[in-house]
Amino acid sequence: MRTTGTKARWLVAAVVGAALSSGCGSTAPSTPAAVSSDTASPAPFGRQDVQADLEAAAVTAGIPEGLTELGSDPSPEPGEAEKEGKLAALIARLSPCTVTWTHDGADAASPESKSESESDPDQPRQQLDALLSNLAARGWKKSGAAKEVPVGDRGTYFMATYKKQGWTLNARHSTLSTWNQSTAMVTEDACFDRLTDEEAALLED
Repeated sequence: MRTTGTKARWLVAAVVGAALSSGCGSTAPSTPAAVSSDTASPAPFGRQDVQADLEAAAVTAGIPEGLTELGSDPSPEPGEAEKEGKLAALIARLSPCTVTWTHDGADAASPESKSESESDPDQPRQQLDALLSNLAARGWKKSGAAKEVPVGDRGTYFMATYKKQGWTLNARHSTLSTWNQSTAMVTEDACFDRLTDEEAALLED
């Protein structure tokens, strides 16, 4: 089970990544197109819809053992320094604006699938590609170019960003020796656009 501090640091890293990739706060929101009064407004696309997209895409990609969570709850703990307390409170406030998905290929795999994964080290990465392809089929659009960079001589780190109806999805995949993990952090753009300069600085420190 992750500690509160670990949850907070992981969420902050993803929040900063989302802000950098989407230019959060640097552009004015687009003006919605006018619709006729007899046209029904589209249903809002919320966290439950994001979760449903992620879980359906994962199952179709053959990775149903992935874990999906609606936000996190890193509440301030007694004895935390003032800055850490403010950060934890901010993370808790932003939690309703996030959905996370995690798949740890090493820990989640059965002995049979572990041996298969070891014989085909690219399988987890291919599964993530399939998940992202399934998300694209569900209306998620790639934002910018995906990147895959080496981590010394130990493995690789993959990054890709997708967007849908006011949400930004940052996908990551780490491969180090025989260990691998895929994650997706989805954040609601409007929620993070409301951050003050002080709050943004707190996340970036």
